[in-house]
Amino acid sequence: MWKLVQNVLKVFLILLTISVVFSLFYGNPDKEKQTISFSELVNRINSGEVSTIRVEGNNLTITTRDTTILHAQKESEASLVQSLASYGVNATSLNKINIEMVSEKTSGLVWLSFLANLLPVFLIIGIFWAMTRQSQKGMMQAFTFGKANVRMFVNPKEKTTFKDVAGMKEAKEELVEVVDFLKNPQKFLDIGARIPRGVLLMGAPGTGKTLLARAVAGEAGVPFFHISGSEFVEMFVGVGASRVRDLFMTAKKASPSIIFIDEIDAVGRQRGTGLGGGHDEREQTLNQILVEMDGFDRSTNVIVMAATNRPDVLDPALLRPGRFDRRVVLDLPDIKEREEILRLHLKTKKVDTSIDAGRVSQRTPGFSGADLANLVNEAAILAARRNRKFIVQDDLYVAMEKVILGPERKSHVLTQDERKITAYHEAGHALVAAFSPHADPVHKISIISRGRAAGYTLKLPVEDRHLYTRSHFFDELSVMLGGYVVEQTVFGDLTTGASDDLRRASELTRKLVTQYGMSEKIGPVTFGRVEEFMFLGRDLMTDREYSEQVAEEIDSEIRRIIGDAQKRANHIVLSKRKTLDAIAEKLMAAETIEKEEFDALIAVHRVSRGKKTHRGT
Repeated sequence: MWKLVQNVLKVFLILLTISVVFSLFYGNPDKEKQTISFSELVNRINSGEVSTIRVEGNNLTITTRDTTILHAQKESEASLVQSLASYGVNATSLNKINIEMVSEKTSGLVWLSFLANLLPVFLIIGIFWAMTRQSQKGMMQAFTFGKANVRMFVNPKEKTTFKDVAGMKEAKEELVEVVDFLKNPQKFLDIGARIPRGVLLMGAPGTGKTLLARAVAGEAGVPFFHISGSEFVEMFVGVGASRVRDLFMTAKKASPSIIFIDEIDAVGRQRGTGLGGGHDEREQTLNQILVEMDGFDRSTNVIVMAATNRPDVLDPALLRPGRFDRRVVLDLPDIKEREEILRLHLKTKKVDTSIDAGRVSQRTPGFSGADLANLVNEAAILAARRNRKFIVQDDLYVAMEKVILGPERKSHVLTQDERKITAYHEAGHALVAAFSPHADPVHKISIISRGRAAGYTLKLPVEDRHLYTRSHFFDELSVMLGGYVVEQTVFGDLTTGASDDLRRASELTRKLVTQYGMSEKIGPVTFGRVEEFMFLGRDLMTDREYSEQVAEEIDSEIRRIIGDAQKRANHIVLSKRKTLDAIAEKLMAAETIEKEEFDALIAVHRVSRGKKTHRGT
C-alpha cells in the first residue's frame, strides 16, 4: 500500500512540474499590452496612423507611425483584406500599409495540451497497474503459503567450526560421529551401522545450542537448513504440515544435508493436552515431523538437529529411538570452560596485556556462553565510553556487575538517613556471611544503586558447586536475614529494603521443606506436584496431594526454620557490633569495599570456618 501511495505522489509531482513550466512559458499575456477593437483599427488606417500590420492567425500586431505597438483580433472566417474592405477601408490607405503574414506557431501549445490531457490517463492506468501487481503478489503468496521459509547456508564466508566453540568438550565429542557420517557415509553403511536420524541439543538458554549446530554444518561442509519451530504454525489448518513436507523435500534434494529446527518445543509439545484435539494445527505439524523423520524412506542422508531448553515438555514419540535418538546435553560452563570462552571472545577485542581471564571466570559462576559474550561486549563499550583504546581488568569487573545486577543508577540519590540505613543493611549481610562457616565468601559490598537495588553484597562461591548441603542453605538463610536483623537492632525500626530478602528466604525455606526433604520434622517427603497446562501459553499449577493438617505443619516448619536463621543472624550481629560499625562507616565513606579490604576489616574477629553443621533446630 505504501508503494502505491509513493507512485501516486510521484505522478502528482510530475504533473505539478509540467503545470508550472506551462504557466511560465505560455501563461497569460502581459497585462500592459494595449489592445484595440477592429473598428478602431479601421479608423486609424483611414487616418494614416498605421505603418505595419503583422498577421499571425487571427492575431494582429499593429505598429503606428510613432512606433506604438497595438494588438487587435480579426474575424476568423475571412482574410484581413476582406475584413478591412467590408469595414470601409479605402484602397489608397490600405496600399500605404505594410502587411506581414506570419504562420501561426501552435505546435508547442498543441504538444503541451496533448500531454496535459494524456497524463491523467497515464495516472489512472498506473494506479490500476499498481493495484493489479499487489493482487497478483497476494495470489502468488497464497500459492506459496505452504512453502517453508527455510534459510539455507552453503559454504558461508564466516564458516563456523568446532574451534570457534569454546568448552563443551563432551558435546562436541558426541557430534563428531555425525560429522564423520556426513563426510563418509559409506564407511558406516558398509558395516551395517545406522546413523542417528535426529540429534536433540538440550540446555539452558545461551549455552550455545545454535552455535554448535552451525559448527557441525561447518565441519561437515554440507548444506545447512535453518528454521524456527514457530515458523511452522499458522492460523490456517494444514499449513504447518505442508511446510514440514516442503522442508524435508528440499533437504533431501540437497542431501547429504542438515536440518536444524530451533526451539522445537514450539511444535513438539506433548499431544493431547490442548483444547484443539486431533485437529489442532500444532499437533498436525508435529505428526508430519514424526512421519518425515521415521517414515518408509530411510535411504536419504539427512540429519535433523533440534534445540530446546524445555525437553520435559516434548512428546514421547519425538524422543523415541528412530527419531531424536541421540540427545546432547549442554550444561552451563565450568570455571575452565568460562576462561576458554572469555579468551575466545577477547581475541576479537583490543585488550590490555595484563588482563587475567582466569580471575574473571572465578567471579562468574552460573554464566552461560551468551552471558560471557555479553560481558566482554559491555566491557568494550565501557572502555570506549571512558576514551580508552584497550579493555582493562576493571572494565570486565564493572561489566560483570552490570550483567548481574543491572546498570549503575547515578541519578538515584539517597538522603543521608537512607544512605546510613543502606550501609548498615549491606554490612549486615556481609558480616553474617563472614561468620557463617558454610556461606559463600563476600567479594564486594557497595551502596551504589544498581538496577532496582539501593545497594548490594556480592557473594560468590570459591569453586563451581553442583550439590548443595543443608548446612549451606541454613547459613545462606541467615545471610539473607542479616540486613533485616541489623535494621531492627541498630535503628529499632524496619524498612522496605528487606522485602526482596524476605521473599527469597521464604521461597528457599519452602523448597527445603517441600522439595528437598531437609526438614527433620516433616521428613524425607516431597509435597506438591507441578503440572503444566498448555493453553494460551504456559500455565503452571501445583497439585496439592496433602491434607490441611500437613499444610499447617509445613507452614509451621517454614516459620521455625526462618526463626532459627534470624536468631543465628541476630547472635552474630550482637556479638560483632564493633565490626559491623566499622564496615558501615567504611561503606559510607568509600561507597564500595572490595574483597581484600573486607577481609582486612574482619581479620581480627573472624572465627575458624570449619565444617559446622546447622540442623535448623
